[in-house]
Amino acid sequence: MKILVLNSGSSSLKFKLFKMLDESVICSGLIENIGARESLFSLSHQEHRINKKIAIQDHYEALCIVFDLLFEEGVLVDIAELYAVGHRVVHGGDKFYKATVVDESLIEELKSCIPLAPLHNPSNILGIEAVASKAKELTQVAVFDTAFHHTMPNHAAQYAIQASLYKEDKIKRYGFHGTSHSYVFKQSCKLLDSKTEATNIISLHLGNGASVCAIKNGKSIDTSMGMTPLEGLVMGTRSGDIDPSIIFYLHKTKGYSLEEIDLLLNKQSGLLGLCGENDMRMILQKAKEGNAYQLAIDIFVYRIKKYIGAYMAILERTDAIVFTGGIGENSEQIRELICEGLEGLGLYLDKDKNLNTSKKDLILSQTNSLVKLLLIHTDEEKEIAIQTKEVLKDLE
Repeated sequence: MKILVLNSGSSSLKFKLFKMLDESVICSGLIENIGARESLFSLSHQEHRINKKIAIQDHYEALCIVFDLLFEEGVLVDIAELYAVGHRVVHGGDKFYKATVVDESLIEELKSCIPLAPLHNPSNILGIEAVASKAKELTQVAVFDTAFHHTMPNHAAQYAIQASLYKEDKIKRYGFHGTSHSYVFKQSCKLLDSKTEATNIISLHLGNGASVCAIKNGKSIDTSMGMTPLEGLVMGTRSGDIDPSIIFYLHKTKGYSLEEIDLLLNKQSGLLGLCGENDMRMILQKAKEGNAYQLAIDIFVYRIKKYIGAYMAILERTDAIVFTGGIGENSEQIRELICEGLEGLGLYLDKDKNLNTSKKDLILSQTNSLVKLLLIHTDEEKEIAIQTKEVLKDLE
């Protein structure tokens, strides 16, 4: 049984082909700069790697190239080898609480969610439509970033605004990175040798996009991102939490248009706005050159610590705090800064273990730590493949 996982971005297409018998990766690849004069294509299969620079007009053409290469490389001999295609879909709105088989009605529902995720859902839909055009007989499954968070209680999900805006317009906290938080939680339970229904963790997905999730007995009970991915932590280019009145000030006093404010908060803020860099590796290297870089690090870390404290309070008992995502997995310096000063909460980082560069999942805490500190390597594509398999098995 083989499942192809597609993650369609606005100008990119990431893919992995899994053999589900052992959940191993057969091949993987990435197409970047779709629609530009020169697109970048890479494919890895066993020891073989292909890198090309070619012009790719749209997602349909990108998908055709992916399928052509899968056959040329002998990865696939017949399209019938594919059990299904699983798609990452960012926003499932208020209707999709689990992975769902794609049909015409689902596509229409996804289109209605575009105002909630204008940067993501259109490209996700393009990926689905491209597969349907290329291979209509293939079963497709949508796996939603928001689905994992549907278990949040109303007191966590609902904003303190007019109730009619929640009831009629579905304005609420949906949360994102759910596929990653779900995968990381299950892997954490394996590492801790604990039962999912009796384990509480705080999952820190730290990358260019970043979010925190409080998971109680296997269910998300709160998360830092809100109706959109803008709320919460300081991110690469997103502001995270701000006073909403700043928007009115910028519009009325400074003359910013709503479009300019949207661009400012989503694309020109966060680490980039603070110091001119959104790559944490570069910021850490330059931290000694000027106060702006160090301040960006301090603000990034401080916001995470605030969420850890808040989520430990609502969980009542925290078994582990988990680092994942590009920064969480690869920056021992950021992990150490986050844990610094949290000994009063029962967190004791083992600095020697923290320096371990192994690609394995690890326990980073000292033996006397009341709360375990874990490093878990997330695999959203694998989680999408697993959920795709499960939803189709349920239908058989």
